[in-house]
Amino acid sequence: MFLEIITPDKKIFEGEAKRIRLPGSNGLFEILTNHAPIISTLAKGTIRVIDTDNKKHKFEVEGGVVENKRNKIIVLLESV
Repeated sequence: MFLEIITPDKKIFEGEAKRIRLPGSNGLFEILTNHAPIISTLAKGTIRVIDTDNKKHKFEVEGGVVENKRNKIIVLLESV
């Protein structure tokens, strides 16, 4: 899956990912390869990404929006 995490100021992450855990407004959820299309709001919390090299990335966020469509995920954040 291709993942982009961006704020109004800069791009925080761009690359291939195996797994993404997000702090949804209604609780934590994960996006894996071939996940159904989704648009969701995000709450304050931690985004955890495991890339294709099994390296873990963590981002503390204040909230935002995520869209997943055809294994392309875009995360728009207020701030990191």
